[in-house]
Amino acid sequence: MKMSELKLITASLLDEVSHTAQTSLRRRKNLNFHSADDAHCHRLLNAIEPDSYVAPHRHLDLQKAETMLVLRGRLGLVIFNDEGQVQQSAVLSAGGGCCGVDIPCGVWHTVLGLESGTVFFEAKAGPYVPLQPQERAPWAPLEGDPETITYLAGLRALFSSV
Repeated sequence: MKMSELKLITASLLDEVSHTAQTSLRRRKNLNFHSADDAHCHRLLNAIEPDSYVAPHRHLDLQKAETMLVLRGRLGLVIFNDEGQVQQSAVLSAGGGCCGVDIPCGVWHTVLGLESGTVFFEAKAGPYVPLQPQERAPWAPLEGDPETITYLAGLRALFSSV
């Protein structure tokens, strides 16, 4: 391996990706370590702010399980059934009792930042393929829909006591 390929995950790198998320319209930002969308393995940092909305979704491809490990901050994880009812929620936190999750393919899920500056590492199989209609939750608003503010507030309420 060439030293130019080596990428250290440092506090300053986490600061940088967090700052980019904070100034982003979507209030989140990823920093890819994989070289291209068609790479076989996707590895990335995801910075997410508390007011960012990730629409509930699932990955139907049997190779698209995803693993998330929180490096900084706190992340709310919500798992749904096919009707959109919450089946499980968990707080993932850097250095906490639960710092990550491995989500099997086919599971409806979303994540939300529970504090500013939250960054998590994500790994899943490539290549990148945009979500298909059957992978988008029909019971949840799409990103950019005015209803997302109310829906996100309901998700945040799941974590109000933690």
